[in-house]
Amino acid sequence: MDRKAIAILGGTGDQGLGLALRFAKAGRPVVIGSRKADRAVTAAEKVRETISGADVSGFENAEATQKAPVVIISVPFEHTAGTVKAIRDVLAPPQIVVSMGVPLATAIGDGPMRMIGVWQGSCAELVAGLVPDGVQVVSAFQNVSAHRLQELDEAVECDVIISRPKEARGAVMELCALVPGLRAVNGGPLGNARIVEGMTALLVGLNVRYKVPEGLGLRITGLP
Repeated sequence: MDRKAIAILGGTGDQGLGLALRFAKAGRPVVIGSRKADRAVTAAEKVRETISGADVSGFENAEATQKAPVVIISVPFEHTAGTVKAIRDVLAPPQIVVSMGVPLATAIGDGPMRMIGVWQGSCAELVAGLVPDGVQVVSAFQNVSAHRLQELDEAVECDVIISRPKEARGAVMELCALVPGLRAVNGGPLGNARIVEGMTALLVGLNVRYKVPEGLGLRITGLP
């Protein structure tokens, strides 16, 4: 395991691929995971075509998970539980799992401007209940625009609210620092993820009403 590597499961999707591009551009090794290895390999090739010399590889999810200390889950909510269950046996402390999922109502065929209830309270808390003991779960990156992540010549003007166990905070805050324009904000305990996830549905509605297809972001004012 490369201690500087970042695994992104669902790195074939728009947001996951955007993070892969940004982290690779910052010089970090990136491991893209997918349910099908060939899709991950194709995504990795796309990153290398975009960023000369990028250290990016693609594997099936379980193999990708074993190659990095930080594993980002970037899949639609309806696939989150299945993805975590599929990698559970290869997760081990002190790995950190980052939950990006949001329980949007699209999971049940409704619109993206509404949420569905999650028994555990949030997608991040659902993930925390599925990982092995000792593997820490952090909530982050839900509200970062996929479009703006992939615009590599532009800064991504957005705050990333990180809800987490205290010990895992530093590692994920360091990831934010790799992307120009992103600022990590201490979001407190993991239970606050349910609030942050809900902001995604709000932002989707604002994108529609204000006609901003590139995606809006959040800024918290008044921070020291």
